[in-house]
Amino acid sequence: MNENTLSILKPDVIKRNIIGEVISYIERSGLKIIAQKKMLLTKEQAELFYEIHKERPFFSDLVEFMTSGSIVIQVISGENAVSKYRTIMGATDPKQAEKGTIRGDLADNIDANCVHGSDSIENAKREIAFFFAGYELIDIE
Repeated sequence: MNENTLSILKPDVIKRNIIGEVISYIERSGLKIIAQKKMLLTKEQAELFYEIHKERPFFSDLVEFMTSGSIVIQVISGENAVSKYRTIMGATDPKQAEKGTIRGDLADNIDANCVHGSDSIENAKREIAFFFAGYELIDIE
């Protein structure tokens, strides 16, 4: 089934200038990037986006990290995009991520773990709508 999912290349990726490397994992998997933009999240935007984690002990550190520099936000499309991208990302903790995954190959630690990806179709829809208007999702090929 063709799906869309959200991908965020986190501030560590932009600071290390490895945007292209991360994108190459996505493209080699057969998934397509149908929308992409670079932005700097405000504290309010980050808190709202990650509000599902508000009660967790890492919430304030996450918000601080996600507002520490630019991010690249993408909508990725393809067959089973949500689960496929989660596999490509690798485990949240890079020490547990398999080699050949974004986090297993490129991430420094559990906080600076390179990427965010939607964890379900429902969350993908919500997260995509948070950052993109419908007219920005272009897949005409």
